[in-house]
Amino acid sequence: MPDLSRPEGPRIIAVANQKGGVGKTTTAINLAAALVETGLRVLVVDLDPQGNASTGLGIESADRDATTYDLLVDDAPLNEVIRTTEIEDLCVIPATVDLSSADIELFANEKRSFLLHDALRQTAMDEYDWDYVLIDCPPSLNLLTVNAMVASHSVLIPLQSEFFALEGVSQLLLTIREVRQSANPDLRIEGVVLTMFDRRNNLSQQVEQDARDNLGDLVFQTKIPRNVRVSEAPSYALPVLNYDSNSLGAKAYRALAQELISNNQTVAA
Repeated sequence: MPDLSRPEGPRIIAVANQKGGVGKTTTAINLAAALVETGLRVLVVDLDPQGNASTGLGIESADRDATTYDLLVDDAPLNEVIRTTEIEDLCVIPATVDLSSADIELFANEKRSFLLHDALRQTAMDEYDWDYVLIDCPPSLNLLTVNAMVASHSVLIPLQSEFFALEGVSQLLLTIREVRQSANPDLRIEGVVLTMFDRRNNLSQQVEQDARDNLGDLVFQTKIPRNVRVSEAPSYALPVLNYDSNSLGAKAYRALAQELISNNQTVAA
């Protein structure tokens, strides 16, 4: 029975694809920044041991004293792991390479798949008043990714516009189905977003057609273009919206944020 005395809480979305290099972290960072631009409060949870989302939001490695590892393995308090960024209303729980050993360390814990779920639903979350929590998953279908799916309301899947792209998604969809059956029956697919899209390239057009033929309305109308500004922004520890607000990449992530908000309003209605 839900606790009606508590606020509803943020919408939690896992950004996941077990294939690396598909624009997963880039999408998590820039979608978060685009949502903040609309007046929302957003938390990014970096669940990738590479820690790229943390770096991309300006948290230097030396400054990551408390991380998602501490949150999961040592049950660290939220106020110790949540870090502010230079962007108002956008915070991050950073990650370090320590997280790569979490699978082994958590294996004996009988609640190992629910640790992130419980951490993001503790009463201490209420004071932050987040609208969205975006979880940047590692590029693998391991215990960390399962934790993200158990904790989330939905999964957003970045899909690179390249050959064999859909083959990797089929395994991810299978994992989502298994999580639904075992731990989170309400988990849904937020959508599939095409990344690194080049409209001049026949392969990009073919991947889009295949994705829409196979996945239908699950594919966002917004496509993220291959854009040099999107690639440059992380080296300045900024989302592309703050690095070059007028770039094609920034405009695309704003459109994606609006589409996501609209979709969620429709679902809520």
